[in-house]
Amino acid sequence: MTQASPSVSAAERRPIAAGASGRASGAPAPRSRHRSPLLFCAPFVVLFTAMYIAPILYAAYSSFFTVHRSGLGLTAPTEVFAPLDNYARAVHDSAFMASLGRVALFGLVQVPLMLGLALALALLIDSKSARGRGFFRLTSFVPYAVPGVSAALVWSFMYSSTSSPLNRLLEPLSVTIPFFDEDVVLLSVANIVTWSWAGYNMIIIYAALQSIPAEVLEAARMDGASALRIAWSIKIPSVRGALVLTTVFSIIGSAQLFNEPAVLQPVSGGSITSAFTPLMSAQSAVAAGNYPYAAAQSVLLAAAVGLVSLIFFKLTRRGDRA
Repeated sequence: MTQASPSVSAAERRPIAAGASGRASGAPAPRSRHRSPLLFCAPFVVLFTAMYIAPILYAAYSSFFTVHRSGLGLTAPTEVFAPLDNYARAVHDSAFMASLGRVALFGLVQVPLMLGLALALALLIDSKSARGRGFFRLTSFVPYAVPGVSAALVWSFMYSSTSSPLNRLLEPLSVTIPFFDEDVVLLSVANIVTWSWAGYNMIIIYAALQSIPAEVLEAARMDGASALRIAWSIKIPSVRGALVLTTVFSIIGSAQLFNEPAVLQPVSGGSITSAFTPLMSAQSAVAAGNYPYAAAQSVLLAAAVGLVSLIFFKLTRRGDRA
């Protein structure tokens, strides 16, 4: 009598068949798993390419042409391909080169002062004996919430030779601050930028201070370290990354200086010219209809900012290795 073989149900046969095919039927395909992150990143990549990469490439392409006009100006201007003419003109343009030097001086003076003030405010608010931290954080951040153009308009009233309340307060002392003097106007602009952005940078540094473990600070206090010693030896080294980040942002912001001097220009008495900053110089070229020359100035400015940022990153990384 032969023994009947046990019957195998269809449900029990499916995994065997699926295993024979190399993967379970419910498992996602490897290609689909690799495509999912790309699909999530696609909107950002498209917007980044359209809003950042494409304008940069178009500006670089436009800078390779020069605008030619007829002697009488009766015909429309034409663009002629001349890759280096605009760059040579920009390098030999004394007003544009002076604007680059002016912005470089602005960054060398204003950025360290602003970040030093932001760091001091963050340390004071973060100190153990500080009271009203929320109030001081808010009041320090409020200037950043004021639009740059509005802030410049308010400060133009403060700087005005006829309505300046600051000079009126100093009248009994026979002291007058020449806010729009050629040797002082850059400091006047730097004061507005510092007033607007110190609180923003303070918030970034203060957030980095909150990441310091409380046990480390408490151990330092138990060892007898003073508040100044804790700030110098523990807190400041711990926020080094935030300081590097805010410095890079400030370098880029200094190169993009435009709103404040442009608003102050009508009341500056001529000390702020149309080429006071590189962006103002490029804007003047655009107003004159010379878009390729403005593009060349913008490309040179972007290259200078990129070079300075790269050097700064190299120096900070070298400090980390040391």
